[in-house]
Amino acid sequence: MNVKKISIKKVSESVVEQVEKLIEEGTFLPGEKLPSVRELCEMFGVGRSAVRDAIITLKGKGAVDVKQGEGTFIRKFDSTKLFTSQLILPDIKDIRQLFQVRKILEPGIAETAALNRNDIDLEAMENALFNENSQGWESDYNFHMAIANATGNDIITQLMQFISTTTKKAMNDFHQYIQENQSIVMKIDAQHESIYQAIKNSKQGNAGQAMIEHLDYVENILKNSILHEISQ
Repeated sequence: MNVKKISIKKVSESVVEQVEKLIEEGTFLPGEKLPSVRELCEMFGVGRSAVRDAIITLKGKGAVDVKQGEGTFIRKFDSTKLFTSQLILPDIKDIRQLFQVRKILEPGIAETAALNRNDIDLEAMENALFNENSQGWESDYNFHMAIANATGNDIITQLMQFISTTTKKAMNDFHQYIQENQSIVMKIDAQHESIYQAIKNSKQGNAGQAMIEHLDYVENILKNSILHEISQ
């Protein structure tokens, strides 16, 4: 086991880094129990308080579970940790990278939804599109999540949830911005309905293409909204 003795300040942070490295290298495997506090102290050459603080930090980061009377265990992979921050003040580069990811994922998601959707999935899409009590960012979020749910793939659903959480503030501001231009709102609504109709009719290719066109359009409008805010 390749372990470095720790002799720098912020000792507990160094312990955290060492444990994370050992997890990444596969020395500590998901589900395994970590060595005891005493053993970790000896392993890293640090005091008990540093190890305890490190375990608290690792638990907060979702890397370990602490079970009273049993010990500390390495957590299994959790895709909810893929996205951990919210994009508060995006710039053009952020938007370009975000939509690059969305355009890789969502056309395929729409195509899979067209193949796997059921009546409950279609009803959820209809509620997002036509429910007057759900508007703006909330309606947009519900529609795209209904499509993700229709794939029947839990990891896809989680990925979409975290992309949406990451960009919630930016997209909420975007929807407030486009309210000033009803032609944009109508265009986006029409694009959503085209995606829905393709999924409803099990037209996989049409669903994917409609999603690409929608994301291209929204990306350009969102970039313009950021430029508008900068110029104010």
